[in-house]
Parts: sequence; C-alpha cells; structure tokens
Amino acid sequence: MFWRFFSFIACQLLGGLVGWYATSSSHAPTSELVSTLAGVVLGGVVWFLLDTSRGARLLRWLRVGDVSEVAMRSGLWGEVSDRARRLIRAREQMTLESQHRLQDFLSALQASPNGVLLLDAQGQIEWLNQTAASHFGLDAQRDLLQHLGNLVRDPAFASYFASRDYRHELIMPGRESTPARPVRLSVHLHPYGEGRLLLLSSDITAVEQAEAMRRDFVANVSHEIRTPLTVLAGFVETLQTLPLNDEERARYLALMAQQAGRMQTLVNDLLVLSRLEGSPLPSDSEGIAVPALMHQLEQDGRALSTVMNPASEPLQHLTFDSSLTGDIMGAPNELLSALGNLVSNAIRYTPSGGQIQVRARLLADDRAEFSVSDTGPGIAPEHIPRLTERFYRVDRSRSRDTGGTGLGLAIVKHVAQRHGAELKIDSTPGKGSVFKIIFPANRVRPSAVLPASLPAAPAASAPGPASSRWSQTTGS
Repeated sequence: MFWRFFSFIACQLLGGLVGWYATSSSHAPTSELVSTLAGVVLGGVVWFLLDTSRGARLLRWLRVGDVSEVAMRSGLWGEVSDRARRLIRAREQMTLESQHRLQDFLSALQASPNGVLLLDAQGQIEWLNQTAASHFGLDAQRDLLQHLGNLVRDPAFASYFASRDYRHELIMPGRESTPARPVRLSVHLHPYGEGRLLLLSSDITAVEQAEAMRRDFVANVSHEIRTPLTVLAGFVETLQTLPLNDEERARYLALMAQQAGRMQTLVNDLLVLSRLEGSPLPSDSEGIAVPALMHQLEQDGRALSTVMNPASEPLQHLTFDSSLTGDIMGAPNELLSALGNLVSNAIRYTPSGGQIQVRARLLADDRAEFSVSDTGPGIAPEHIPRLTERFYRVDRSRSRDTGGTGLGLAIVKHVAQRHGAELKIDSTPGKGSVFKIIFPANRVRPSAVLPASLPAAPAASAPGPASSRWSQTTGS
C-alpha cells in the first residue's frame, strides 16, 4: 500500500515538474504555479489511467481463470493477483479432492452387495448401482431422471411407494423371479435431505429358503418323533391298565422296542448329518481299499436282505462286481456310510426275488464310479430332484414300513459333496433305479499306497438296528 501511495505522489510530482519546466523554458505568459498545478493534475490522471489498465488486466485474467499464468507480479494489483491465484488453486485442489472422495464413495456403493438407488423430491432416479439395476430390471444410464413409479410396476411396491410410510421394509418378488426359481427382495425407502429418498434393496431369497428349510426341518423332526412316541405311550398305558398274559406282554414289549429303535435310528441319522456339516473336509492322506469296501458292503447287504425278507419269500439276487482295485482317498467311515445307504435303500425297496447290482469301476478319465442298480418300483421324474432333501419321501407309508428315516440320501449327498464327488440318480417307474457316486480322479490311488482299513460293522439282528448300521459308522 505504501508503494501505491508513493507511486501516486511520484507521478504528481513528476507531472508538476514537467509543467513547471515547460512554462519556465517557453517563457509563456501562464504563471508557473498554474502550470505546476496542471502538471500535478495531469500526473494524477496518468497514474489513474495506468492503475485502471492494470485493474482491467487483472479482471481479464480472472475471467479466463488460467492459474498457470500470473496476471502481474508487482504492485497492489500484483499482490491481489497472487492471492487470487493461490485461492483459486486451493479451491481447485479442494474440488478435485472432493471429486475423488465422491468417486470413491460411489465406487463403494457400486461394489455393495445391496442395491442402492437415490431419488429426488419428485421420485426421479438420480443415481443407482448395478445391484439395484439388476434387482429392478433398470438401466443405470438410460433410466436416469426417470420416475421410479413408472419403471417398477409391482402392485405392492406401487402401494408402498405412494403411501409415504417408510417405517417398515417391503418384501416383494424380484424382476427375475419365476415359479421354478423364486427371487425375493427386501426393499426399504429412507427419506433424507429436502424430500429426497434413499432406496436400499437386498436379495433375501437364500435367507427365506433357509428359514423355510428350518421350519420344515423342525416340523418333520417333530412329526417323525411324535409318531413312535404316541405308539410307545399307548403301549405303556396298555401295559399299565390291562391284565395281560406273558405272550401278549412280550408282543407289546417287542413293538415298543421296535418304535424305540426307530427313534434311536432317527436320532443317530440326525447326529450323523450334524457331524458331517460341522466337521472339516476329509483329507487325502487316508483312504479305503475298494475290494475291502465291496466285501463289507456285500456282507452287510446280504445280512439285511435276509432280515428284510420273510422265510417264505425268496431273497433278492445281489451281485457285487468290482473292476477297481485301487483305493478311494477320504474318510473310510463316511464312504462306507454313503455307499451302505445306497445298498440299504435298494434292498428295502426292491421286492423279494428282485435284482440288485453293486458295481465299482474306473472310468476313462481316471474317475471312480460306484453304482447301485435295482429292479424296484422306480421313481417318478418329478421326485428325483428332491430325493436328497431331509425327510423327503416318495411314499411315506412305504418308507416307514421298511424302517427308513428319510435321511439316508441326505447323508449320501453330504458325503459325496465333502469328497468332491457327484451323485447321479436315474430311475424309470416300473423298471427300477440306478444311483451312482462318481469320485474325482484325485481321490483315486493305486492299491499299494494304503492297506485296507474298514470300520467294524455290527451283525444284523432286526430291521430297526440294521437300517442305521451304515449311518452310525459315520463320524464315529
């Protein structure tokens, strides 16, 4: 500021000197005082014009906004120029950082597994991530600034959106939902700002399916246990209230033991499934020799066939054939349980005199295949996808008559998955069924690697205990 004042005084003094010198040298009639004052005024005007031009130059620089150049380097306007340049640079840096933070924030929302959609006060889409676009069948570019109510036509959502009561979430079908593959979405609107709305959506299909499975599981377990408990309670009441001879008492006690065995089998199978789901995957450092495994399956299968068929009826024709001499790497108890359950099911559902064939062979791609085929009643195609569900039965009354718990194939599926194997089911009503477990090549080893090792199996004595023999060995 001092230099600005000094330059102004200097210009006036210089103008005054010029006026005085011009008057004195020309001997003009004008007095020297008047000439000096005129020179002072002229100097002030020149200074003002120069200062105004510098200010105009600064204004032009500010309009262009190019902070890479300096408008001027000296004087008051130079100081103003430098300070403005610094301020603009700081503001640009803040804007750039804000843009980066905004992009990071939007990238985080884009990566969110939940759908995020921003609406303005009129209900138009301001922004949405790809998950929300997939949930509602929208296009992240095309549908911007479109009214959401015109794009999502589900009646429940339309009513929820128009109600303006967003205290609770809405459960609605997804855009890709079909009867064969239902998709369920949880949608919740949150007001924010000046009339704006934040829409959050999440796919809860798996959660609802798990909850449905849990309810079905509890209901099925309760039903399966309640039936034998009801029978036991009736027999106990009969023994307590009626005078029975020794023969009748023995018959009732035998029936009670059968129902107790049925409950024990059910509990054992449930424990097996629990151990399979909670234990670590089997390693490939241990295994079971295929010839020894087939021998054990044959021994247990023939014993069960003898128990299941009355003496007056012919036994099933069981054939055990193995062209595989190596070892299957994995948990021996689990492998025996899975294959034993397949053999057990074949024996239970094949009528007397029917054919049952158990085979083990090496496939061309070095995978191992175990198959159990029978000439039983077969299974309708609509039941095959659900056979491995817990407690699912094609014929409930027949399953109970044969002593089944409805958990055998669920155990087989879990064991196969834990060993990286594939379970295949092929059946034709009236012609029989074929169940196959195909183990990957990395589970097959030459027979010299490991000695044969098998868990001991108890001898068959009654239909109840025999039904759970293989499942009891799992995880023991």
